[in-house]
Amino acid sequence: MTDLRWDGKYDAAHKKIAPLKLPLQFQTVEVISESSAQRQKNLFAPNPANQKPWRNRLIWGDKKYVLPSLLPEFAGKINLIYIDPPFDTGADFSFTAQVGNGNEFEKAPNAVELKAYRDTWGRGLDSYLHWFYETATLLRDLLHENGSIYIHLDWHVGHYAKVILDEIFGYENFRNEIIVPRPISKNLQTQFETISSLSWGHDIILLYSKSLSTKYKPVYKQMETTKPEGYWHHFWSNADRPTMRYELIGVTPQNGQWKYNKERALKAVENYKQYLKHADGKSLVVYWEETGKELEFIRLSKTGKVENWFPPSSEKIADTLWSDILSYENQKLYATQKHEELLTRIIEMSSNEGDLVLDCFCGSGTTAAVAEKLTRNWITCDLGRFAIHTARKRLLQIPNVRPFEVLNLGKYERQAWLGGFGESAAEAESKYQAYLEFMMGLYGGERLKGLSWIHGRKQGRLVHIGSVDAPVSLGDVRAVIAEFKKLRGSGKETAPEKAEVDLLGWEFAFEINEMAGQMAAEMGVKIRTFKIPREVLEQKAVEQGDIQFFELAALEVGVKVTKQSVELSLKHFNVPLDEVPMEIQKSVREWSEWIDYWAVDWDFKGDAFHPETQFYRTKKERKLERTATHDYNSSVGSSGSPAGVYKVLIKVIDILGNDTTKLIEVEIK
Repeated sequence: MTDLRWDGKYDAAHKKIAPLKLPLQFQTVEVISESSAQRQKNLFAPNPANQKPWRNRLIWGDKKYVLPSLLPEFAGKINLIYIDPPFDTGADFSFTAQVGNGNEFEKAPNAVELKAYRDTWGRGLDSYLHWFYETATLLRDLLHENGSIYIHLDWHVGHYAKVILDEIFGYENFRNEIIVPRPISKNLQTQFETISSLSWGHDIILLYSKSLSTKYKPVYKQMETTKPEGYWHHFWSNADRPTMRYELIGVTPQNGQWKYNKERALKAVENYKQYLKHADGKSLVVYWEETGKELEFIRLSKTGKVENWFPPSSEKIADTLWSDILSYENQKLYATQKHEELLTRIIEMSSNEGDLVLDCFCGSGTTAAVAEKLTRNWITCDLGRFAIHTARKRLLQIPNVRPFEVLNLGKYERQAWLGGFGESAAEAESKYQAYLEFMMGLYGGERLKGLSWIHGRKQGRLVHIGSVDAPVSLGDVRAVIAEFKKLRGSGKETAPEKAEVDLLGWEFAFEINEMAGQMAAEMGVKIRTFKIPREVLEQKAVEQGDIQFFELAALEVGVKVTKQSVELSLKHFNVPLDEVPMEIQKSVREWSEWIDYWAVDWDFKGDAFHPETQFYRTKKERKLERTATHDYNSSVGSSGSPAGVYKVLIKVIDILGNDTTKLIEVEIK
């Protein structure tokens, strides 16, 4: 077989470099569209096999970590894979953010997304081919023996990808190259007398199976014209099966064959005789409709040819030219959003109800949405936080959407990163100290040693750096403030210049932002909280200075308890606006316009977030409800009294996909 080579495919010993297969543990962040009754049933139902009930999965994370982490559970179990990898357009991670009042602005990719783009295209074609090779290899490992994979590409790399896929899946398992038109809104070439090339009017979809035994359901596409009375066509076929050559209406073919077996054909001849006998002036199509639209007809034409009749139809069986479907929706929010019709055809052609469908380039969630509507199980993932948020809202708009989980690799991904940080440091403490030094450098501060909770300072403010595997908690804040006060009274050179502390954390306890501020203020200290961005894990983002620490947003919620009912109302939302253009900021009339979605878990158990009440803006409906009410009697039902103290968790997602949470307690008497 022809071997396509690129820099990075082989090591110094001329052996292929296998893709990273480090399986990490997923963390369930949210469980969506699961009722209280379902939740209780899943918690307490006997489960001798120790298997959780299936929930579809929306995963936020990098494919290089997500795909290997799926292997332990799903190797050889995915029935259908559709992917739409980057095309070298630079627009794959961009999206249009909509402010509550309807204003829009284009949001450029963040550092993590830019890093992902640079990893694929940043070093040119070699970089992309190696990335594609590793991704396709992992996807083959996940694919069921009778499964299929559809790879949506364009002219940039389609021809190279074909050679790589032949190597991974086998040339014999290449099934089709499907042509799908692209929408062309403007033709700018008309203004020139000469052009360098034709406008690109189509994408390609490469279809591969994992084995030769894979079969597909025929699908139909719309015809450009219809024949309202149907049409007659020669019943002879040039396929050559001697058993299908028999006498029919006085004609016996000497080669080729008839299209139907003898019994079926004789029945169709009799059907036409009955039509002639009982037609009473009716056309054949009217007779066919009145008899249930199931009869077949065969006749001898005036020229002596045997013909069979095709009823009127606006459809015909699809070939590889899918000219009746456009590849993209061509809409503002996601320029590359795929048509649901395209995914409907693919999923219906290559899977059955209950099969498992995977898309590791989630985007706006088209594959998951179509799979949900067609009652397939699905897994989809994306690196972009906004993509995950967009897919979540899209799925919620599907009537009776089944429960699904939002997952990430969270602390496990960070632990894996820390394990490889500082190659010469074998001991955990050495690695931890190297981690603190590294983080202070990224934050632009000075490392302070010999302290337990205060790790550095920046511009007169002291800095605490959270652990990679635990949220910053109120206990941490107490310890930081205590050490701050001790240091301040020490008279040492390291004594703080200001009564101010910055808390840097990968995650924060739910109540941290407001309660830590109140606690610190009572002790005469000003606290600021900053999220450590995930791009810290990406070496190239660090090297290129793409790391930014953003202050956490703050949410104010009003609470009213009446007997067994609780009413929550959003009072204020203070959100950092570093990524929002100034002209958009000036156009916003009030704080609520920054909120795109909010939800409430009325009985938070300390595990995953289970939103039972959800409000969100859509493209058509820009208004957002600010009040939520819950009756705890309805949650308990006939099982007893709802009296007790409940933890209520509120989650707000802003227009850029960033989330802010607030935990409160309510007492029901």
